[in-house]
Amino acid sequence: MNKLISAVKILVVDDQSLIVEELCEFLESSGYRCVPCHSSQQAIERFSEDTEIGLVLSDLHMPDMDGIQLIQALQKLAGQHRVFEAIMLTGRADKQDVIKALRAGIADYYQKPVDLDELLEGVKRQELALQERQKNLHLGHLNQKLQFLSESIDDLYQDLDKVRRQPAAVVSDMLGGDAAQMPAIFDQLSPRQLDVARLVGKGQTNYQIACELGITENTVKLYVSQVLRLTHMHNRTQLALALSPGAASVRQVRVTAH
Repeated sequence: MNKLISAVKILVVDDQSLIVEELCEFLESSGYRCVPCHSSQQAIERFSEDTEIGLVLSDLHMPDMDGIQLIQALQKLAGQHRVFEAIMLTGRADKQDVIKALRAGIADYYQKPVDLDELLEGVKRQELALQERQKNLHLGHLNQKLQFLSESIDDLYQDLDKVRRQPAAVVSDMLGGDAAQMPAIFDQLSPRQLDVARLVGKGQTNYQIACELGITENTVKLYVSQVLRLTHMHNRTQLALALSPGAASVRQVRVTAH
């Protein structure tokens, strides 16, 4: 019968190669995939390269960078878009070291020589904790996307309402009275879409447009995409040229060519 393999990898860090070998052999026999490291610098490199690493098992006392400093360096690398759990191993049970480790966000610690069965139970607990944190992180990302979608839909409904209430004056107002020179294809744009198109025509970036209109950059990107699709233009440069002063004949040719 095949042994179940955990989806999470364990980064095993110790400057004593025999300890790394023993820990990896034991954990792999228990269904975990291990990434052995013999220095903090090597651990940082492996962590950066492999996003499947979710548990870090590190010795506390190592040359150059101790275990606490290593975990803090990995936390900076992980940022807000990656989570992991850490377990510390120490040959000296110094109370201050333990306090520092816990304050640094290290979830658990074990004194050497390590009881392997006890360590395995701790690894399983941290694996469950990691799964919960990953779920919360994913939910947070989904909530951000839903908020963006909600804001975009709200903007679109407001634009639709404006079009229904004042369809005749929309294009002229949004383009500074230059509606007569605009190709007819621009008439179908909503007020907010025209706002965005006008600012693209002025050469403003998405960030500048977002600041001026009081919306998010993602919402600006959505509107630019809608404008390009509705006007059958390929990119914002073509749109900017079509909206540039004195380019009415060029605009007409480009729009009617599609």
